[in-house]
Amino acid sequence: MQLEADRAPDEQRVALITGAGRGLGAAIARELAPDHRLLLGARTPAGLESILAELPGATGWPVELTDYAAVAAATGPIDRLDVLVHNAGIADLGTIAESSVRQWRETLEANLIAVAELTRLLLPALRAAGGHVVLVNSGAGLRANAGWASYAASKFGLRAFGDALRLEEPSLRVTSVHPGRIDTDMQRAIVAGEGRAYEPDQFLRPETVARAIRTAIDTPRDAHPTEIVLRPW
Repeated sequence: MQLEADRAPDEQRVALITGAGRGLGAAIARELAPDHRLLLGARTPAGLESILAELPGATGWPVELTDYAAVAAATGPIDRLDVLVHNAGIADLGTIAESSVRQWRETLEANLIAVAELTRLLLPALRAAGGHVVLVNSGAGLRANAGWASYAASKFGLRAFGDALRLEEPSLRVTSVHPGRIDTDMQRAIVAGEGRAYEPDQFLRPETVARAIRTAIDTPRDAHPTEIVLRPW
């Protein structure tokens, strides 16, 4: 097993970030870019054009995460991975009375099942590096509010997945990050659906959450940052 101590002094760490085309994912990419070789994920190449132009040293990794044959093909060439940041996800909100089987399936598929499968496929590469898995969860992974049932269920499940992975893979570090609402395009859509005016100052800045993730990744190996909870001030 190749651990951090086995890495050449000038060898860059490798990080894969899903949902990296904009918002929090792009902020995480900017935070890690100075000293990581980045693989930046999105559904399509077009979704990565802007961030790749900004970070020319990064490599695009466009794949639909719920297309498991495509994910298996895309992960095949990755033989060592120091950091895996699961940031991609969806928020299709509504009351239980208004929900559908399709909504529940798509939410659980995107926010939980795809995460589990991508992690499973990358375990050999993560083990080879003594890697770090970062799960971008939510405050909804700690408590469920009215109108958020399917989303919260997916995030509660994501937390359970992280807890199990941490115990099953003792050579890896696994951090669940539970931010409150973040100022992103997704948040704008959520607030519009709530029928409220959008006030950016009410929400966390993506850069703030990205910095917290960076701090977890940089924590010395004698400590295991298992959970980070952030709330807007």
